[in-house]
Amino acid sequence: MDIEDLLSHFAVALGIGLLIGIERGWRTREEKPGSRTAGVRTFTIIGLLGGTTGVLAEAAGKPLTLTGGLVIGIAFAAFAVTFTMMCRDENRADDKYSATTAIAGMLTFALSVYAMIGDMRAAGAAAVATVCVLAAREPLHQWLTKIEEREIRSALVLLAMTFIALPIVPDEPIGPFGGVNPREIWLIAIVLAGVSFAGYVAVKVLGSQHGILLAAAAGGLVSSTAVTASNARRAAAGEGTPRLLAAGVALATAVSFSRVIAIVAALKPELLWLIGPALAAAIVVAVGYALVAAYWRRSDAGEAQTVEFKNPFGFWSVLGFAVLLAVIVLLGRALGENLGAAGAIAGALALGVADVDAVTVSMSRLTPQPLSLHEAALAILAAVVSNNVSKTGIGIVAGRGAFALEIAAMAFLCLVAGAAAYWLAALTFPINLN
Repeated sequence: MDIEDLLSHFAVALGIGLLIGIERGWRTREEKPGSRTAGVRTFTIIGLLGGTTGVLAEAAGKPLTLTGGLVIGIAFAAFAVTFTMMCRDENRADDKYSATTAIAGMLTFALSVYAMIGDMRAAGAAAVATVCVLAAREPLHQWLTKIEEREIRSALVLLAMTFIALPIVPDEPIGPFGGVNPREIWLIAIVLAGVSFAGYVAVKVLGSQHGILLAAAAGGLVSSTAVTASNARRAAAGEGTPRLLAAGVALATAVSFSRVIAIVAALKPELLWLIGPALAAAIVVAVGYALVAAYWRRSDAGEAQTVEFKNPFGFWSVLGFAVLLAVIVLLGRALGENLGAAGAIAGALALGVADVDAVTVSMSRLTPQPLSLHEAALAILAAVVSNNVSKTGIGIVAGRGAFALEIAAMAFLCLVAGAAAYWLAALTFPINLN
């Protein structure tokens, strides 16, 4: 390491100590001089101490050798014992219990060492993350006083589904007609659970009106079907007004239409002339319906009740719905296999119930051969139609009552507007299935 690199690494080690020291010093700024274990100066020196230890380890034969490792280990142990004893004496004098300063000091030392012998950018990033956590003490403590057991349990289940179960779920298709990928099914379950949990958190933080709409819009970026299933369950459980929950579905639907336009624009812009007008008209209707349902009609009788989500998500209901969608995907592939354009459209109708994006990508790639632009456009729009019909079915079966009527009305208006716009586009680009 030349002198310029050495000074650069030392500067990062110094900055790590200074950054963490500023936060620790600000935290104890009202204490009397001499009553604190460590402040800005001490943590800055700890950064230099860690940097010096890293240099000595390299000089002793590289840090990953036995000698270098012993240098780092002995230095860290000596520092940790000394600093922890000082923090213990401070806690006794102040009659308090806290290990934060001691842990922060040891982490500062370790990051400073790593800044000298490893990637100083990673060390700097870790230091910034440390300061953010230290500075967020009050918000974190307030959040912990408000969190409930059911929320922790649901969060842990969702994390386990994502980071424990997902990596070990098989990633190979199983079954006939190309099969169904278990990993994809599990991802659907994660998306459904994530959308439900996000809606729960958004309502709790932002309030019913804004929370439901924001969560629905965010969920629509992933799956409008998941938003529909989640809001239908909420409506059936009485966790909110049907119109507001239906407004969330309408907003998620508009986002899903926008996703299809974006995918087509990226993969096959020529198709935009055929599907763009229909989807644009449907987007206008869906957004308009959401605004009317959420704001203009919210003062109607019976719509002023407080929205309270009782449970972030139900694991078994989420998993069951994901399995149902997998069965539909398998049936769609069976219909579409080796049947040409008619089969592609039939398959798109079935597959669109679960995933419009996959149909859009596959049909865009099948043009101009073996499908023409008109055939591909019909298949994509067929998937969009079946997806909206399926959401109406979900509303009727799972949501029932007023929610089902709201969803059905929204879907019908979108289909009428889209069909009218497509008809006008078809006058310019006649459809030929031969």
